[in-house]
Parts: sequence; C-alpha cells; structure tokens
Amino acid sequence: MDYKPGKYKVRDLKMAADGRMKIQWAESRMPVLMELRNKFQKTKPLKGYKIAGCLHVTKETAVLIETLQAAGAKVSWSGCNPLSTQDEIAAALAKNGIEIYAWHGMNVKEFYWCIERTLDMKPNLTLDDGADLIFTVHNKFPKLAADIIGGTEETTTGVQRLRAMAADKKLIYPVIAVNDAETKWDFDNVYGTGQSSIDGILRATSVLLAGKNFVVAGYGHCGKGCAMRAAGLGANVIVTEVKPTAALKAVLDGHRVMKMDEAAKIGDIFITATGVKDVIVKRHFQSMKEGAIVCNTGHYDCEINLEELALVANKKRTVRANNEEYTLKNGKKIYVLAQGRLVNLAAAEGHPSEVMDMSFANQFMSQIRLVNAHKKGIKMENEVYDIPEEQDQEIAAIKLKTVGYKIDKLTPEQIKYMTDYSSGT
Repeated sequence: MDYKPGKYKVRDLKMAADGRMKIQWAESRMPVLMELRNKFQKTKPLKGYKIAGCLHVTKETAVLIETLQAAGAKVSWSGCNPLSTQDEIAAALAKNGIEIYAWHGMNVKEFYWCIERTLDMKPNLTLDDGADLIFTVHNKFPKLAADIIGGTEETTTGVQRLRAMAADKKLIYPVIAVNDAETKWDFDNVYGTGQSSIDGILRATSVLLAGKNFVVAGYGHCGKGCAMRAAGLGANVIVTEVKPTAALKAVLDGHRVMKMDEAAKIGDIFITATGVKDVIVKRHFQSMKEGAIVCNTGHYDCEINLEELALVANKKRTVRANNEEYTLKNGKKIYVLAQGRLVNLAAAEGHPSEVMDMSFANQFMSQIRLVNAHKKGIKMENEVYDIPEEQDQEIAAIKLKTVGYKIDKLTPEQIKYMTDYSSGT
C-alpha cells in the first residue's frame, strides 16, 4: 500500500500509467464535461474553495475530479463503496497531485477512515454518492458545517435520506439533489445502470441470458434499465414491486409482475434495485432453483440478506472473481455476485463514460451554483434543492451538439399559442 499522510493512500502508485490511459479514454467520451472544463479553467470560479468528495473512484469520476481542479478547487477524495474503487485510477489521481484515500477491497473501518481523511482539510463543499460523507459530517464532525456552504448528492438512496433529514430539520447545510435532474436519472439511472449491471453479471458468470427468467426487484429508473437490457438479450423478465403504478408500467412494458415469493421459485437470475433492505431473505433462498444467481445494483448491500443466506448454508467458496457459491444444507447451490454490493461497479467498470458525462456535468455545475450563491451573499436554507430546469436543458443541449444532433426551436407564434388560454378548438 502506498501511503503519504495528508496526500494519499492508494494500492500502488506504479499502476498510475495504466490509470492515466483509462482516464484519457473517458475524456474522449465525455465531451460535455470537457467543454465545461475548457470554459471554466480560464475563469476558475472554484478558486479558493475546498471540496471533499466521496464517490466511486472510476475513470469517469477522475474526469470530474480533474475538472473541479481545473476550475480552481482544492480536492480531497475517497471512494463511496469498498469494492468500487479502481486502483489504477486512484494511483493516477494521486500521481497527479490529487489528495485521495481509496483502494479496492477495504473493510468498513478503512472505508470510514478514508472518508474522515478527506475532512481533515476542513472543506467548504461536499460532493457525495450515497451521503456517507454528509452523514459523517453530521454525526461525527458537525462543527465542520460552519465552513461548509453546501453539498451535492448523486444517487437516489442518498437523496431520499437527505430529504428525510431536511423534513426533520436535522440537515445542517444545503444540498443539491443531482440525482433528481432529468439529465441524470432518465439517462444515468436507466441506460447506465441497465448496461453496466448486465456487464457485471456477465463478467462474473459468463452465462447466457437468452431464455433465462430474469427477476428485477424494483421498477424505478434503475430497475427499468436492467429489465430493458435483459429483455434485449432475450431474457424473460419478471418484475417484483410494492408500488402499484410502477408495477403497472412493468406490465405495459411487456413484463410479468408477481410477488418475490412466487418469483423466487422460477427465477434464474435475480437483481435488486430498490434501495430498501431485505428484498431477498431466507425464505426466498430456500425456494430458489438449483444454480440461481443473485446480485444487487442498489447503493447499499442490504437488499440481499446474506446473513440469512449463511444461516441456511453450510459451505461457501469463491468460484470466479466476484462470484461466491453458497451450498445450502439441502445440497442446493446459489451464487451471489460481488458480495451483494453494486454489481455494476464491483464486478464491472460502472456506467459507460458517455452517460456519466451528463451526471458529472450536473455535479460540476451544482458545485459552481453553490459557490456563486456564496460569493453573492445569497442565503440558501438547510434544505434539499433540485437542479434548475435551465441547467438540465443546457447540459442536454451541449450533449446533443457534441454528438452531432440538431433539434427544432419553437417560433414566437408557437410560444404565444402555448400560453394563450383564450384559444379554443
């Protein structure tokens, strides 16, 4: 382990060259963020501000980090999941002078140690995925909030919890919900999660999806993406849900919908995407078919109850990278991928660069929004804020331009017609 106190702790700095090549590849596929970098590296709107980040250390995240740095920010970073850090990327960032504490396979104690090291510099802003950094500030270092002007949150699970904190008046600084931007959840969550989760399953198993019963727990944006991609590869998709409207959407999209108790009996591959604990529990494992494959693409590793699986199993072994075989007491075998953590990041490389381009552009612009408000003396309440519609459309427009597409514009007459309530049939 390469460790320099106050600077970095990564697996091996010798991996930096490999990491730099991967970062350069991501840069070539992230034109929106690169355009913003080119624009703001001249004016440096983040100069004088310190950002603590807790987000998956991937090649795409590296492009975001170095864009924040180019805009003038001092950055300190940790990974937001023990199994999602790509060690070569962490090494490349450390080699480039980024303060970073992240390596693949850390335990829970090490995970929070890394988060705490990013707070040593007393940040002015936080950037989060899952809100573990924000929770660490609130629960362990609340005095740091005096210097924090705001934060941003990347994912559904984190936003839900932060909104709950705000409703209880427990949030001690404002947070922007990057996840709830249209250019984030309608693209990153659907197309990113769908493709990268299937990628993780295939890398960990190399199974044929065509003809398999593919059970998706949760039909939100992430679950919908997984179902779409599995169906495209010929799988028979089954959806389990608790929300009637979401279940109805799954039915009208052509999928079977049933309770998990029933799906457990016929599923070949299971993926959870709910953000809720105990989606697959002991009784489900006991009724599963021989050879069933189980994985999760929700942020936390609580959706699949592995403690209960261990209770009904008498043997466990690793049969492939990110693939553990549990032999139940009745002799049946069940395979768990990526230890129940994010299969798309632990067993694959995470979302494709092209889709993270817009999500991380939202992160970047939201950090600038917080700084601009601070510079202007605008008081933001300790609430969770949405992305402005103008920002959403601006990012989408840049994305369209960079991929070579043009769209129509409303004429003045059309705009007038849209707001003319006196017009009839």
